[in-house]
Amino acid sequence: MSFSLPDLPYAYDALEPFVDTQTMTIHHTKHHQTYVTNVNNVVAKYSDLQGLDLVELNKRIGKGEVPSDVSTALRNNGGGHWNHTFFWKARACWLLACCPFLARCQLMLSRAAPPAPLQIMTNPSNTSGPGGKLKQAIEASFGSVDALKEKFNAAATTRFGSGWAWLVVTPEGKLVVTSTPNQDNPLQAGTVGPAFRKSSLRPLPRPLPGATMQYLKYQNRRPEYINAWWSVVNWEQAEENFKAAK
Repeated sequence: MSFSLPDLPYAYDALEPFVDTQTMTIHHTKHHQTYVTNVNNVVAKYSDLQGLDLVELNKRIGKGEVPSDVSTALRNNGGGHWNHTFFWKARACWLLACCPFLARCQLMLSRAAPPAPLQIMTNPSNTSGPGGKLKQAIEASFGSVDALKEKFNAAATTRFGSGWAWLVVTPEGKLVVTSTPNQDNPLQAGTVGPAFRKSSLRPLPRPLPGATMQYLKYQNRRPEYINAWWSVVNWEQAEENFKAAK
């Protein structure tokens, strides 16, 4: 299977003024394309990797079931392709995620027997906040939506260097905030920490690009970028992701 760059499901200027047009264009056509090109170059050399979809490839990366001499290249580029595909998909929506260079943030919904990935991506016409079952779960897990934002912001801002912040749901239905370095993700079992290994968490939604996405407009002002990101979270899609993950 040859991977390809997914179309951006909204205009490059759709997230202005929170994420600028130039940032969106460069991040999609340059950074994400590089991940696609690099992972294809590696997979083409190994017949046992050909035919795997992106989810299965990432799972094998995490289990160490890929050739050792290209494991790092696959982790970086296969992870980068999956993370960003999550990020762009399904119109404008993010269910809590941020990307590299900044501290990508992503909201993932997971369960022991992982379903097909869903996402929460960006929404130019952002609603006021979460509702329904998702809001109830947030309040049960964190106490309030503001408390969730505080914990999520901390995960994104304290991630040293490049990485992702994730909101995940455990098989028991509890929401948890965590983060991963570089292009690692929860599909790559065992790279996130004990909570992921123990609960077999799996991602459903997806991320918001960071450093590269952050740098043109926000430069080194990571907290400012993350605060702006909350303005484009699609809470309605987040609710759908949460329902699908339960």
